[in-house]
Amino acid sequence: MVGIMVAVLAAAMVFPAMLDAAEGDGESASAFFISSILGMFIGGATALVNRGPVDSITPRTAFVLTVGAWFALSVCAALPLRLSGEGLSWTDAFFEAVSGLTTTGATVITGLDYRPEGLLLWRAILQWIGGIGIIVTAMAFWPMLGIGGMQLFQLETGDKSDKILPRATQIAASISLIYLVLTLVCFFAFMAVGMDWLHALCHAMSTLSTGGFSASDNSMGNYVHMGADIITTIFMILASLPFVLFVVAIRGKPVALWRDAQVRGFLLVVTVATASLTVLLWMTGAHEEGGAIRQAAFNSVSIITGTGFATADYGAWGPISQAAFFVFMFIGGCAGSTTCSVKIFRYQIAGTAMRRYLAKLLRPNAVIPMHYNGRIVDEKTLHSVLGFFFVFFAVYAITAALLSAMGMDTVSALSGAATSLTNTGPGLGPIIGPSGTFAPLSDPEKWLLTFNMFIGRLEVIAVLVFLSPRFWRN
Repeated sequence: MVGIMVAVLAAAMVFPAMLDAAEGDGESASAFFISSILGMFIGGATALVNRGPVDSITPRTAFVLTVGAWFALSVCAALPLRLSGEGLSWTDAFFEAVSGLTTTGATVITGLDYRPEGLLLWRAILQWIGGIGIIVTAMAFWPMLGIGGMQLFQLETGDKSDKILPRATQIAASISLIYLVLTLVCFFAFMAVGMDWLHALCHAMSTLSTGGFSASDNSMGNYVHMGADIITTIFMILASLPFVLFVVAIRGKPVALWRDAQVRGFLLVVTVATASLTVLLWMTGAHEEGGAIRQAAFNSVSIITGTGFATADYGAWGPISQAAFFVFMFIGGCAGSTTCSVKIFRYQIAGTAMRRYLAKLLRPNAVIPMHYNGRIVDEKTLHSVLGFFFVFFAVYAITAALLSAMGMDTVSALSGAATSLTNTGPGLGPIIGPSGTFAPLSDPEKWLLTFNMFIGRLEVIAVLVFLSPRFWRN
């Protein structure tokens, strides 16, 4: 299965290769063609050598499959970046590849406006594949493994009424089709406001994947005068909603979207964040082109969803806004979307658990069941969610301390650990802030952040279990 995935990703390299060849950039085109042939050979050979029936996927197999697939795809994706002649070392190439596939959006590449068009397209393709990949992973494997409370979103249960389609494969196909249609609609919307086809395509794929790779050094700030920031805000919000509920809505139950607790919670957070930042910008007069509301809405939604686009250097809006954007990194969107970070439903369950705890202090003998989205949350799921919080923030604290020990300043260390673990993209400060890149960092710092991006996208616990010695015994 990993071999097939690698072969498919390698086949996708043909598109940037053809684009560079058409533009007359022979070195970059050759890099993509060579990488494509090598990847398809290795991936295809691996698949053929290990072909055979798969009766079932056990939890151990699921761990190996998810972690192994994302790692193998990252290595494959880094190869053309290293060979492209753009001056990227293996460290930088792997950092960029992992950032793309995990839809983080942190970059070490500068001068994007002058880079080969195939390179820009490849970065967007990586994020687009990573976006749909994480939806399928979250739908197919995380509920089975019970990681971080994801068992709440089990699609295939014993109760047939809970199945929105007869087979999980049909659900995945429907979600993929919706993902593709939304990407195309976003692409044509960008074209309609004046973007050229390549920039429209790259930004559409980055938007729907909530990835944040841009085709310009100025990110989305280059297109504010076109109104592209408004389009991006709308589609970032859509990409942050559970794609399974889009399937339910299309099949005649549109109210299901609003009835979902995490959708309402997410929209409430976005509204409050936008309103608060708008008031702050009005008071300080820090807003630029586009107005306070547009800048507040775009940048807050971008960081909350982990997309990482920017229309302004919000680090210059003052200490209050910096603190707000730091908190935004740890929010995330809904489970079953392309977003990352902690996600809304975990905060909702933790809040419900806190209310139950306080109630039991007043009435120790009371039996108070926990409910979420009309279902009872058992103790195992609650412990899974609370365990995720502990592990997630423990990894964050350790990463921040290591970055600080490597010589990074405090703001960059704290925000760098946060933005990589939550797969947000830009951090805070003059180096890795919205107007900077990760290029000036040392190789050890880049490798640590790369590992952080990787485990953050795979819900942290999955990678830690995979690396545990007990996992490999017997």
